[in-house]
Amino acid sequence: MNLSKERIESLRELLAAGPQRIVIVTHTNPDGDAVGSSLAWAEALRGMGHAVTCVVPNKYPYFLDWMEGIGEVVIFKNDTEGRAATAIAAADVIFCLDFNSVSRLEILSDTIAANTAARRVLIDHHLAPDEGFDLSFSHPESSSTCYLVYALVEALFGVEAISRRMAEALYVGMMTDTGNFAFSHLTPELFRAVAVLVERGISIPAIHNNVYNAYTEGRARLFGYAINRKMEIIENGTVAYMSLMENEMRRFQFQQGDSEGFVNYALTIKKMKMSAMFLAHRKFIRVSLRSRGDVDVNLFARRYFNGGGHKNAAGGKSFLTMQETIAHYVKSVREFAEEGFLG
Repeated sequence: MNLSKERIESLRELLAAGPQRIVIVTHTNPDGDAVGSSLAWAEALRGMGHAVTCVVPNKYPYFLDWMEGIGEVVIFKNDTEGRAATAIAAADVIFCLDFNSVSRLEILSDTIAANTAARRVLIDHHLAPDEGFDLSFSHPESSSTCYLVYALVEALFGVEAISRRMAEALYVGMMTDTGNFAFSHLTPELFRAVAVLVERGISIPAIHNNVYNAYTEGRARLFGYAINRKMEIIENGTVAYMSLMENEMRRFQFQQGDSEGFVNYALTIKKMKMSAMFLAHRKFIRVSLRSRGDVDVNLFARRYFNGGGHKNAAGGKSFLTMQETIAHYVKSVREFAEEGFLG
């Protein structure tokens, strides 16, 4: 991954303009990469003397509660005191981390759009970023936004500026967005970065345990239910999907983040090329898509579910009923296969 020297210098100049009021925002349903990159970047900026507020649209998964500094993150949906809106309105700079379109902020979008004076900086690794950012670090070849933040910190300040707390946050994103270093974009530079984080004092076993071995009993039982009762396989065993309605999730005391990783499980089946998860919400159905090899679910999401993401991990939405959504998916998969996109 090659960062533009010109853009690095532009960022350096932007941050050198005295103490500024900065807001960091990330996408709806923030995951380990979104939270980790936000916390690490906030610490780097505070080290320069800036006043930084991290804002997320809704609650992050409970298995990230242990992360240092996460209690300072303002959850917009639960912000009865208006701290997020006040910080955003007063911001000199708004950093947009781990999303490629302001629409990914959903309930937070209008509040961000209302501040037309703040400079906007994108730091992201998703395909096809929107226009309208004053400065953009868009690198789809990066395995995670946390790795991108690591590279920015290294370029601006040197790795000596990375504290143990920052290193821990960065590792969470690198680990979770690569499926424990099993997905794509696993470059030598990424593993050299991990080595630096270890040198800063992180404990990889402890972080893994905190993230992957901290689920509730309800989540474990929901996973079993989803795999046993709700997983359907089509296209001669090469495509799968699962769906969960709100009443099904309530049966297992569902919490934000409990379904994370479900969509990946079907890909452990030898012939499987593509998997989908349909999660019912009050006003829409959230669609998660995963694939392996050359099957491009970013293309599939954009074409059929008004979404997008990465080649092997993407998502979208459906405003149909669950039955209609599944029927649309099955029909779309068949069309996708007929056009040769399933190999």
